[in-house]
Amino acid sequence: MVSRLFLVYVVVELVVVVGLASTIGLGWTLLLLLAAFAAGLAVAGSQLKSHLIRLRSGLNAHQPRLATDSALVALGTVLVVMPGLVSTAAGLLLLLPPSRAAARPVLSAMAARGLGRRFPLITVTTVGADQYGRRPQRDYIDGEVIDVTEVDPPALPRWQDCPARPRKREVPPPQPLRGCIVVA
Repeated sequence: MVSRLFLVYVVVELVVVVGLASTIGLGWTLLLLLAAFAAGLAVAGSQLKSHLIRLRSGLNAHQPRLATDSALVALGTVLVVMPGLVSTAAGLLLLLPPSRAAARPVLSAMAARGLGRRFPLITVTTVGADQYGRRPQRDYIDGEVIDVTEVDPPALPRWQDCPARPRKREVPPPQPLRGCIVVA
């Protein structure tokens, strides 16, 4: 699986570099690769620094987003450092906060699905799913009422109608034994 993914990565990056080199020339392509790498490192450094400051600040109102943002910043940084235009562009998109907000629900769903597949006995829910615009679905049945018959619900039995419960057997008080010596 990993070797196939690496093969797809290499083929896609080579196709993009060869296509770009045939369009704008080899020198400009190399310059664009170097500029994208430098810009990616600059954005990754600033995002990592601001994210570490947020992590050090402790608990705040956006705590559920913090774990997902950490994963996205780390993934974006790795993609920026990897050579190639496609991976650098994907990494830059993950490092920018607006596109990271769009990728957050996708990453959460992928992680929940992956955990559910690996550990089927564990129920995984997404933390803070209500913040992403999902509202609970209400049951809605489309149809029309043809005939209504009102029926009184059956009456519950009264306590007098219930069978008598066995009462505690009353034990008579102990009687002193006659003709015996009781030693206490």
